[in-house]
Amino acid sequence: MTLPTLVLAGSRDGAQDPLAHLGGVAHKALLPIVGTPMILRVLNTLRATPGLGPMAVSIENPDAIRPLIGDAMILPTAKGPSGSVAIALERLGAPLLVTTADHPLLRTEWIAQFLMEAEGKWDLAVAVANRTVIERDVPGTKRTYIRLRDLQFSGCNLFWLGTIKARRVVELWQKLERDRKKPWRMAATLGWGILLRAVTGRLTRDALYRRIEKLTGAKVLLIELSDGRAAVDVDKPSDLALVEKILTHS
Repeated sequence: MTLPTLVLAGSRDGAQDPLAHLGGVAHKALLPIVGTPMILRVLNTLRATPGLGPMAVSIENPDAIRPLIGDAMILPTAKGPSGSVAIALERLGAPLLVTTADHPLLRTEWIAQFLMEAEGKWDLAVAVANRTVIERDVPGTKRTYIRLRDLQFSGCNLFWLGTIKARRVVELWQKLERDRKKPWRMAATLGWGILLRAVTGRLTRDALYRRIEKLTGAKVLLIELSDGRAAVDVDKPSDLALVEKILTHS
C-alpha cells in the first residue's frame, strides 16, 4: 500500500518573493540549493522513501515547475496553506502525508520516524523538534518557537492526516488563519481559557489535544523528531546560507 503525498509549493509573491528574486528564479520552489532546485530535493527524498506515492504538488504557477516534477500531479492552491491542504484532501483522501517545497534538508529517516509514530494511531499528527534538540544539532540558528508548559518546539513541515476526521482540524486551521489578525475571534473559536494559557506559556500538550478533540472530534499528536535539523526550512536568506552550509558539510 502506498501513501499519497502532497508538497505545498504555493507562494503569494511568485517571482517577487525575496528568495526567488535573490536566486534569479521564477518561483521560490526553484531556488537552487547547492546547484539543485529546492523542490527537486524534496521530491527526490520523497521518492526515495519506501511506501510513498502518488505524489502531488500544490502550486499557483504549474508551468514554473512542470519540467522538474515528473509524474507528480499538480493541484491548485487556495488562500493559505490550510486551503491547499483541504483541496488535496478532497482529491486524494486520507491518509495523506504533507510536506513543503522549502524543506530541502528533508531526509528519509525523518519521514520514517514520523510515520512509525503516526500511522494507524492518530487522526492528525504534526512533526516538531524540541528547542533543546534544535540548539544541539544546529547551534546558533534562529527559529520561531511555540512555547507550551511542557514543550518548546518548532515545526518540521511534516503533517500526517490519517483519517477523514482530519478534515475537521483543517477546517479549524482555515478559520484560525482567516482570523489571525483578529485575536478576539480566535479566542471565541479556541476558548478564552485556552488562549490565555497559550499566551502565558501555561498550556500543556494534553490540554491542547483535548481542546482540539472537543472542537473537531479528531485525535491529534505532536511528534518530536530526534534530529533538530528537521526544523530548518528556507524562509529567508540566512536560512539559505545555513542549509547550503549543512549540505556542503554533510
